Order: sequence, then C-alpha cells, then structure tokens
Amino acid sequence: MKISVWDTYVERKDGKIMHFDILVPSSLKDEHQIFNFGKRYLDKKSFKTAQLTAKECRFCHIEQATDEVLYAIEREGYYILEMENCT
Repeated sequence: MKISVWDTYVERKDGKIMHFDILVPSSLKDEHQIFNFGKRYLDKKSFKTAQLTAKECRFCHIEQATDEVLYAIEREGYYILEMENCT
C-alpha cells in the first residue's frame, strides 16, 4: 500500500516542539480528516499542546507502507510516527 506522509510540528505548552508524521493511505485527500487523526493523537498525550492546523501539518511525500504501518492503518485509519519530543 502507498501511504501519504504528513510532516507535523506542534508546540508543547512547555515550549518544546513535537515532531511526528501522520501516515494515511495515499488515496485519503481530506485534510480535515487527517488533522483530526493528529488531534486524536495529541488528545492522548499527558501534556498540553498548541492547536494543530494546516500551518503545523503539511503533506510531505508518498512512500510504501511497512507491515506495522499497514496493520495500524487497517485498524485505525492512520499511523503516527513519533520523531521528537513526543513523550
């Protein structure tokens, strides 16, 4: 499966910048739905963050999904790849 990678940077209330990717099927083009996946992820965090909008989350590229990503997308519709300051 081909997936779209949405590069996302969100400021935490402690001033750190979170960096994570939202991975979705490449056929999904609805930005509102993609942003909602990111918001759902942020709502699960134990710390507060700034708002997620088009300014913080942008389409980056398309790549081939790994088995782990494919499994998550089949279950949840998306996958979050945490990179910086996500914990």
